[in-house]
Amino acid sequence: MKKLLPLAAIFLLFNQPLLSQAPKAEMAHLMRSDGRIYVVVAVMLAILAGLILYLIRLDRKIAKMENLK
Repeated sequence: MKKLLPLAAIFLLFNQPLLSQAPKAEMAHLMRSDGRIYVVVAVMLAILAGLILYLIRLDRKIAKMENLK
C-alpha cells in the first residue's frame, strides 16, 4: 500500500497536462455571441433569489412559532 501512494501521486501529476488540453467549448462561445448567456444567468439569479427569499420567509415563520410556545 505504501508503494502505491507515491505511484498514484506521480500518475496524477503527469496526467494533469493531458487534461488541460481539452477542446474549447463551442456552445459557450455561441451562447455569448447570441446573448443567450445573459438569459441563462438571469434565470439562475432569479431562481437563487427565490430560494433565498423563501428561506428568509420560512425562518421568520419558524421564529414566530417558537415565540408562541
